[in-house]
Amino acid sequence: MNDARSQSTATVRNGGDIVSEVLRAQGVQHLFALCGGHISPILVSAKRDGIRVVDVRDEASAVFAADAVARMTGVPGVAAVTAGPGLTNTLTAVENALLANSPLIILGGATATFLKGRGALQDIDQMALMKPAVKEAFAVKRVRHLGPTLEKAFQVAQEGVPGPVFVEVPVDLLYSEDQVRDMVANELVGGDSMLGKALQAYAAQHLFRVFFGKDAFRAGPRVAVDPMDPAKGQVAKAAELVRKAERPVLVVGAQTVVRAEEAVAVADAIRALGIPVFLGGGARGLLGRKDPRQFRHKRGKALAKADLVIVCGFPFDFRMGYGWKINPDAHIVQVNRDRGVLWKNRIPSLAVHADAGRFLQALTRELGPVREGTWAPWFQRLQESEDARDAEIVSLSEAGSTYLNPLELCRRIEEVMDDDAVMVVDGGDFVATAAYITRPRGPLAWLDPGVYGTLGVGGGFAVGAAAAAPGREIWVFYGDGASAYSLAELDTLARHGMAVIAVIGNDACWAQIARDQVVLLGDDVGTGLERTDYHTVAKGYGAQGLLLKRRQDIKGVLDQAKALAREGKPVLINAWIDRSEFRKGSISI
Repeated sequence: MNDARSQSTATVRNGGDIVSEVLRAQGVQHLFALCGGHISPILVSAKRDGIRVVDVRDEASAVFAADAVARMTGVPGVAAVTAGPGLTNTLTAVENALLANSPLIILGGATATFLKGRGALQDIDQMALMKPAVKEAFAVKRVRHLGPTLEKAFQVAQEGVPGPVFVEVPVDLLYSEDQVRDMVANELVGGDSMLGKALQAYAAQHLFRVFFGKDAFRAGPRVAVDPMDPAKGQVAKAAELVRKAERPVLVVGAQTVVRAEEAVAVADAIRALGIPVFLGGGARGLLGRKDPRQFRHKRGKALAKADLVIVCGFPFDFRMGYGWKINPDAHIVQVNRDRGVLWKNRIPSLAVHADAGRFLQALTRELGPVREGTWAPWFQRLQESEDARDAEIVSLSEAGSTYLNPLELCRRIEEVMDDDAVMVVDGGDFVATAAYITRPRGPLAWLDPGVYGTLGVGGGFAVGAAAAAPGREIWVFYGDGASAYSLAELDTLARHGMAVIAVIGNDACWAQIARDQVVLLGDDVGTGLERTDYHTVAKGYGAQGLLLKRRQDIKGVLDQAKALAREGKPVLINAWIDRSEFRKGSISI
């Protein structure tokens, strides 16, 4: 801490200083926000204390950015937004984080406690709105409670099933006592009248309660969270099932890597375990690009034939066919931090209430070295299915097209991405095509919305990824429909010197919806778009914009985009793609 900051703390210590002190103590390095008078002291104090304040263009993007940081670093992401509409704008992003098990702290500004319920600007019942969307919501009413409440919020966000926590921070708790007394005095009238004296007496008493003990707090150490180790007996039972299995399959979901600092150890455990594995959601990339144990296609077919299915950190939801398509005679081991998920939709042979990453590490230790060639016929069978699908994709990618074949474009991007690239996906049909073809490079390098299927994550995720992984190449895959939700964050990326390469698959359509809507209902109403000049929009926001229409130009445009990104410039490629039947029948409703 520099001398200027020490002197400032000694003379004026407001609520913003307390918030910043807690954030630093909890390891927070970035604060994502959209400015507002209700939260200004938080931003100023955070900047002064060396926390990087990244101001975005939409409050939802602030939460998405915080979400990305949490997933990539394991430290809860923090977003600060102003009262009323500033907070309501975050609701979709907060719900997305809740369902994705992302630990976040949402700091929401609020009307001064003195004016609460009196019709002040942007004064609404924020707690009623936020409680259903978060693990827990706290309303702070005294300055002395700010620090302890925030520390509690960090604890709650990370323990058990991680998730977002809301902390409502009224504006009069953030400014200095003198400033707040002046603000309140400006609201009072009546002079020596009975009404005036009554108001002054009430204000004096109220402010005494608000500021009493304001200087007593000092931030404690970073909160410690139970790692949720599995019971030894359950690990032993799972190991016995593995030893007896002839056709085992391991399914690994995002919750397996909520302890981001252990991602590499979890990957090593999976390799040592030697079971054929399918990675989903935030666990994609855990084993790198090409690991012989990892399979990417025909997961449903494999589960239908398996005699043992170990599901780690992945519920039996629509992505897993609700568990109903798994071989009915298979043994199932379900591992999850959420006790309620363990028996949902399909009853497992063994339900393990624990951290999935810790379970995999413990299971590997219990089993010891796996004999080379174990399950060789099963591996061969799965590999034949994998190779057949890859060959089909290659064949489809070589088909002629008027503009760009989306499969070929994704294959070419896959070839040029850096070995440590981070991938962000935001969209439907084009993005899902990219997910089939591109290979995440490593652990914690794939960011998708998760089970909520939210459109609009792209800009915020890109900002968060660039903050968490400076210097690494970051690719954002946009559908043309989804892109409009967050293109304004190109302005954020440009202002903050964040070099991201965004690719819009532009087929002038909400293709994932249109394909089945036309077949089922005979009408494409509401699904048509235009071949909009998104590259021109990018230039207007201070980024670089490139138009790509022809197959022969793919290499040149991708090389140009990578070169611009190396210079520190965000780039958007407006890629005109043809419509494709590659994912026909894929809509989930």
